[in-house]
Amino acid sequence: MTATPTSANTDSPADSASSANPASAAVAADELPLAGIRVIEFSHMVMGPSCGMILADLGAEVIKVEPRGRGDKTRYLPGSGSGLFPAFNRNKKSVQLDIAEAADREVALSLIESADVLLENFRVGKMESMGFGYEELSAHNPGLIYCSLKGFLPGPYGSRSALDEVVQMLGGLAYMTGPPGQPLRAGASVNDIMGGMFGVIGVLSALRVRERTGRGQVINSALFENNAFLVGTHMAQAQLTEEPLRPMPTRMATWAVYDIFRDRDGSQIFVAAVSDGQWRDLCQEFGLRTLLEDPALVDNQGRVDQRERIHRTLQAALSELRLDVIEEKCTRRGLPVARVNTPADLTTDEHLVASGALASTGLPPPQGAGPQGAGAQEAQDTKRIDLPLLPLTLDGRRLGLRSDVPAAGEHNEDFRDGRLGEGQPEATDGERNAPMQPDGRLGVGTGSTDNDNAQHTIKE
Repeated sequence: MTATPTSANTDSPADSASSANPASAAVAADELPLAGIRVIEFSHMVMGPSCGMILADLGAEVIKVEPRGRGDKTRYLPGSGSGLFPAFNRNKKSVQLDIAEAADREVALSLIESADVLLENFRVGKMESMGFGYEELSAHNPGLIYCSLKGFLPGPYGSRSALDEVVQMLGGLAYMTGPPGQPLRAGASVNDIMGGMFGVIGVLSALRVRERTGRGQVINSALFENNAFLVGTHMAQAQLTEEPLRPMPTRMATWAVYDIFRDRDGSQIFVAAVSDGQWRDLCQEFGLRTLLEDPALVDNQGRVDQRERIHRTLQAALSELRLDVIEEKCTRRGLPVARVNTPADLTTDEHLVASGALASTGLPPPQGAGPQGAGAQEAQDTKRIDLPLLPLTLDGRRLGLRSDVPAAGEHNEDFRDGRLGEGQPEATDGERNAPMQPDGRLGVGTGSTDNDNAQHTIKE
């Protein structure tokens, strides 16, 4: 499913700003950093697909291998999982293979032999058990970079199953996020996504090494170690202060004004003053003359010691004002300020829209009857949703949307079906549409949630 470039996509909310803001223009495909790099992706859920999508956004040709039938089960998750597949699978191609079948296995091996990178996020030992480990594959493709994303790097926990929740609990992030006694998962798949990013960093590093040596290598990234990296500042604090860590909702204040307040209608807004200059600006802007002239509040520690008093006084002043007035006053003075939004609010956020940060992304139609060819797919209405592009620009230009989220098997004709007729009959419609088998077969089991086949990024 090919998409119009972001800057020219008439369905994109960023359109009207593209001419006014150069950042909304997309880098041309042949100018992208990874143009000419081929990636074969065996992954599901979040960690692997996010890694693959970043590589795709950077210009790599990413071929996602899905099971025959309805494809990756991540496509059909309900509730809070419904956004996973759309969010992490743009700019990719999809081919469906059953590695247990000889013809499909040969297709997979041929694709891998033509690839620069293989990306997988199956449980430890799964790829090797089917003859798709690094040693076997690199014998035929010495330049192959093998990116393996797991729950844990090798060690005592190496064979354990993991989820983002598991490592957030084990790694102290949930403890720091929730109120005391109520550990709480962060509101996004932070370890899955960031772990995928570290996978990308590893791949880019390995590509640079390959330029010198001509050989690939194994790259490993893991959820638990990623989580440890995230809480590194808290680890340092615990060792330096030798005091028990307090969860963020009850942490010891660093500044007196660094909190959520309410406007006259009860709407929430975050306001901060983190320097002596900002403190003076805050007091002057909101008429807090008594606080400004109090010698006990001249330095940060004095203000922290009287935090509750300052909060009462400031909240009383803010309670007289509308949210937009508070924002305008703080922005004029350079004070940190932010209304409390929901993710749904971001699709109409003034800054994201004007700067071209969102891409109107087409989703494949529901697959009640199995994979569809490109022609049949285009004949149906395509649902489009606004999704964030990567949060960076190259020379002022975005890494844009080049193709929409593919339908399962949308590129079978390009990579699989042209090889039929070599002693292997094409699958019947019934075989294509058969339910996926939870038997642990690669390409069949991508996205399965059974214990044997599930990888470390399965969500709710």
